[in-house]
Amino acid sequence: MMTLKQRIESVYRGETPDVVPFMLDLSHWFYQREQIPWDLSQTYEDPEYDLIDMHRKHGVGFYIPNLGHFYDVTYPDNVMADVRKSNDGKKITWSLKTPLGRIERTRIWEEVSYSWGIRDWSIKSEQQLRIFASALANRSYDFLPKKYQAWMDAIGDTGVCYVGAGYSAMGHLLSYWMGIEGTIYATMDWPETIREVVDEINQNNLKLIDMLAASPVEYVVMGDNFSGDVQPPDFFNQWSRDYYTEAIRRLQRAGKYVAVHIDGRLIGAINMIKETGADCADAITPTPMGDLTPQQCRDDAGKDFILSGGVSPDLWMPDVSIRDFKKAVLDWLELKKQSSRLIANAGDQVPPGAEEERIDIMRELVERYGKYN
Repeated sequence: MMTLKQRIESVYRGETPDVVPFMLDLSHWFYQREQIPWDLSQTYEDPEYDLIDMHRKHGVGFYIPNLGHFYDVTYPDNVMADVRKSNDGKKITWSLKTPLGRIERTRIWEEVSYSWGIRDWSIKSEQQLRIFASALANRSYDFLPKKYQAWMDAIGDTGVCYVGAGYSAMGHLLSYWMGIEGTIYATMDWPETIREVVDEINQNNLKLIDMLAASPVEYVVMGDNFSGDVQPPDFFNQWSRDYYTEAIRRLQRAGKYVAVHIDGRLIGAINMIKETGADCADAITPTPMGDLTPQQCRDDAGKDFILSGGVSPDLWMPDVSIRDFKKAVLDWLELKKQSSRLIANAGDQVPPGAEEERIDIMRELVERYGKYN
């Protein structure tokens, strides 16, 4: 009988495990359940032992150290990067000050969703774009091997450790600084400026990629929280494809495995990411919240691209029948008959407010119906 870790490793190597690997991101659900602060203004110095133990308790593979701290980012002397939290702890503001000026972005705590929302987008001019680029294009990176090894020791056979490579330049603009509408308009109104900004920042991002390639990290997760309606193939090909293709090439050349996070709409997105050469599509959310069935996901992915996901976030909630939850798990496990490049997971994460018993129900279904003959 293979361990949870061995099953995941087997799928990435292109082998067939004894059972479909089962892993979940329990972090947001666990933080809300235990009323643990979800503090984006800091990273954990030590592994999240309680979170890892929760995975171990339920027999669930661990893979995402959301607040893990595996490398330091340093800005040049002429750039001041600052983060500050309001006195009530409900607002976090990040600022970047360069010789060209200053920009800030703020997130507000949302108790119901146990997350940090964005009320207003910060970059609204070409000059602010240039400030943004002048800061991010000159970062340097230092890997922290002792902290990575501490996480590896804590996880043990319970799973693996995906190390995040952050957003691409376009991901920063879409998700942090300009929003979807502002970014799309900027690509049409200031195409030359956006091209310069994207190229400069992505070139710096490749320094991070090279650092990870030279590190002991085994699994790298990339992605801009991809959604086929936000970065459809034509848009992705114009603004992000070259960076992802080159980053993945460098990581795989160094023997690393690369998962790309696709947690939105799937039409066009799965094949788009497969074509970059990535090993795995992470956080795949099929119907009912997603726009593809499990079978359509496999049709788009082909047989050699790993699909990790399967259970839509709404199905974890108490107001959805257990029958519907089980059907979604079994529909996903049916894909094993076509390819062993499959991981049973949540569509992105187990959401705050989810019923804990469904974690065990999914594990039992995977152990029973996820066996390979």
